[in-house]
Amino acid sequence: MPSSKSSSVPSNNDIKSDVSNLSELTVSNEREFAENSTTSLTEKTGYCDSVYINAANIFQRIHNEKPQDRILISYGNEPVPALPIFRVEYSQRASYELAFSALKYQDLLENILIDSCFYPCQSISDELTSLVVVMLYDFQDRKFQARQISDEEEPIAEVREVEHYLYSFKTKLAAALARCRIKHDALSIEHILPETIRKQEQRASALPLYAWINALKISPEEVYRNLTKAGFTRVDSISDLEGYTYCLDKHCQDVLVFPSFLKEELLNLELFTDYKLLIQDKSRSLAVRSVKALLNMDDDVIVAHMGSWLTVAHISVLTNQNTSKVFVCGVKSQAKGAALKDMFRCLDCKNTVLLHEDFTEIEPTDHRLQKAKVILLLPRCSGLGVSNPIEFILNEHEDAGLLKDLFQGSVAEDKLGVLAEQQFKELVHAMHFNKVQAIVYCTCSIYKEENEEVVNKALEYGVEGGKVQPYRLSPPVLPLCCNSEISSDSFFKMEPSEISNCCFLAVLAREKDPSESVSVKDILSRAAAKGLLEGIEIEKPSKKEEKKKKKSKAVQQRNMPKDISAQTKIAEFLGREMVSLKSNSEISVSKAISNSEKKNLSQTNSSVQGKKMTKPVLNSSLPRMLKNAPNPSTMNKVLEKRTNIKPRAEDKMVVLKPVEIVLPPVMVPYFNPQGNKSRIAAHHYYYHWIGINSSTHGLLVPSVSKRLMKSKETLPSAVIKHPRPWL
Repeated sequence: MPSSKSSSVPSNNDIKSDVSNLSELTVSNEREFAENSTTSLTEKTGYCDSVYINAANIFQRIHNEKPQDRILISYGNEPVPALPIFRVEYSQRASYELAFSALKYQDLLENILIDSCFYPCQSISDELTSLVVVMLYDFQDRKFQARQISDEEEPIAEVREVEHYLYSFKTKLAAALARCRIKHDALSIEHILPETIRKQEQRASALPLYAWINALKISPEEVYRNLTKAGFTRVDSISDLEGYTYCLDKHCQDVLVFPSFLKEELLNLELFTDYKLLIQDKSRSLAVRSVKALLNMDDDVIVAHMGSWLTVAHISVLTNQNTSKVFVCGVKSQAKGAALKDMFRCLDCKNTVLLHEDFTEIEPTDHRLQKAKVILLLPRCSGLGVSNPIEFILNEHEDAGLLKDLFQGSVAEDKLGVLAEQQFKELVHAMHFNKVQAIVYCTCSIYKEENEEVVNKALEYGVEGGKVQPYRLSPPVLPLCCNSEISSDSFFKMEPSEISNCCFLAVLAREKDPSESVSVKDILSRAAAKGLLEGIEIEKPSKKEEKKKKKSKAVQQRNMPKDISAQTKIAEFLGREMVSLKSNSEISVSKAISNSEKKNLSQTNSSVQGKKMTKPVLNSSLPRMLKNAPNPSTMNKVLEKRTNIKPRAEDKMVVLKPVEIVLPPVMVPYFNPQGNKSRIAAHHYYYHWIGINSSTHGLLVPSVSKRLMKSKETLPSAVIKHPRPWL
């Protein structure tokens, strides 16, 4: 049986019950801990007039425009008048949140206005329709209760007028909302949203908070102690975050991770109020850490876009405050520049330099940027990989159009093409800075048109001129948590998830010039020159290495250290000695033998004249060495072999010392009144040069041989007479 018209309309009690259910939101598991600590939820009392005005202007720019045949409500073409300036961050954030909420429920709010017969309203112009929609969303969120107005608040006529008409339609608006809920069979209006938007909101609610440590104010150990005193417990990973806990980030060693529901409590801690810990999205910390890995001690950095002041401050904290500078482009407003300087002063950042020119307006030959070695390029992107768009817009000063694109789940092709072209232009301009050695390119986009394609196109385009080395992709210097983070093309990627926003990172580094290759000794020498290796002696480079670095022999001799010159002279002297060693040794041996023979012959002739020399009698008591001693011809061959040996590469510097070698004695028989005795001639010694331990390099001092033979050998007083001793 069909029901009557009156029965189809819910009663006032049913409406109140339904309205109370409309304001209940699905709470994530991460917020249960915080909510259990309170006995009742804080009632919403509305916003000040300026928030409604700003939210209406934002919504006017981002609202969904429908085809002509489907237009139900006209929004006009002019913004809401009397737009005040944002004075506090709270008002700015509240305005964006209110505008984004109105955008998500635009269809539902328009149906409520039409079903309740509120629209069309003769008393309200089309230019105020945006204000009506944002105030209607807040009105139903407050369960259609009156707003609490402060006496100190300056009233805005348009806001008070729209509020008066909405309150007069209170019952009809609540009834229309209840009918919409029944029509969609939804317990709350959140269930009316598309699936993609609900998943995005779930990720945003579960996304943890990332905070980096200001090392200029506090050390990590002190941060850990203060958090422990405040009741926080350190856990191993993000999956263990529950309650008052925190953990260290796996990619950035100076970043801490906290549960998302603790944001309000964290902001009230002294660590955050004194700027010792600062909350920022992890994607920006990844870019900053990549820049840090490419810097030397006194290198400057160029930040191409004045996005978040937190990014600039983080780079400043990680660089040397005395020798490095961080140049920030695009700070055009003097008031904004003054505010930034005050903020950097609070963080103890003293090496930031603000430039009013845009990055593409600065010439690569600008004298201010000649020490800059790294450029951080954070171009404007679609930002479709961001789960919390309002935070991204506020921190990175992005356009509110991101809210519309995120709601639709895609970016228009023409808009994407414009963004990619601008990104390519900025990247190519960065490659024209000849002094710069690396570029860090980072976006929060999920589109290849803004990521890989832009980078590859810029690398293919190249830079004119042969004086600089070309750029090549280089993997970012970051710890990897999984293999999927680095692609085959050396790009770093993080997909949007419940623990992080999307991040695309590419590092472009110049190829090394082979002619300017730096050895380990050069690096140590530079460090020693700067006083970093006090008490450590560095070995001087060899002559061969010096020749490689010097193009001219004259320049080499002029710049060569004194100790290197001394070693070179010694090497030349030894080379000459080695060449003449053979001839000198032969002369010495022959001279020693002739002298020995003359001396012995003179002694023999004085005692026995006219007698022929007989072969000396071999005595078993003679030393073994004397029996086996080589003859002079054998000695010459040995010396010749030694002198002809080619020195090895590692034995370029050979220091020699004299060694005594005992020659065989000459045995001459003679007669005297006591009988025939055999005498041993005096010993003769021959000196030649042999290598010694390398520890005596640079010395040419002969030393006594360790193998010095005994000067005399005792022989028997009598020798057995034999008519034929050769038998």
